[in-house]
Amino acid sequence: MKVLMLNGSPRKGGNTAAALLEMEKVFDAQGIETETVQIGNMDIRGCIACNTCAGKGKCVFDDIVNELAGKFEVADGLVAASPVYYASANATLIACLDRLFYSTHFDKTMKVGASVVAARRGGLSATFDELNKYFTISGMPIASSQYWNSIHGREKGEAAQDAEGLQTMRTLAANMSFLMKSIALGREKYGLPEREPFIRTSFIK
Repeated sequence: MKVLMLNGSPRKGGNTAAALLEMEKVFDAQGIETETVQIGNMDIRGCIACNTCAGKGKCVFDDIVNELAGKFEVADGLVAASPVYYASANATLIACLDRLFYSTHFDKTMKVGASVVAARRGGLSATFDELNKYFTISGMPIASSQYWNSIHGREKGEAAQDAEGLQTMRTLAANMSFLMKSIALGREKYGLPEREPFIRTSFIK
């Protein structure tokens, strides 16, 4: 099994990275492979709604987003992690997720999602909710923990002092591992849920 982890922080080795590292330890103990890609320090432009991906099956901008698409397709779970900027996620991560989810046409149903947020003080819950929306629109179960998936710290390394935050990360990874393994067993025995043809409506007709 494999988990793809996206680090939306521009800081290498920062508090967001510390949270993901704590999760990696648990995944490793569970025999689950992880790959972490640091998104926050990359030059990623936002979606321009050109809809080219509908025909090509990939984003018109051939950058890290198209590279991540293949990794996401074979992964059993996705972790999206971000520091908090004005009660919101890093804009680079959001640009990446917008294009990654919109341009990929493979079925994401039952891939497990988890969002992780880091901040000095406030804005964690709003950012947590923002990131979870990518999962809920895609049929992806969300892994939970003993608290909202957040960790506190401002300066590099301060998150290591947040004992509760670190425990929250470990619990999240353990729960996510269990959920992915349970879904794999369920898929083997029962298959994925049947899907109805998609009904698309708008507010004008």
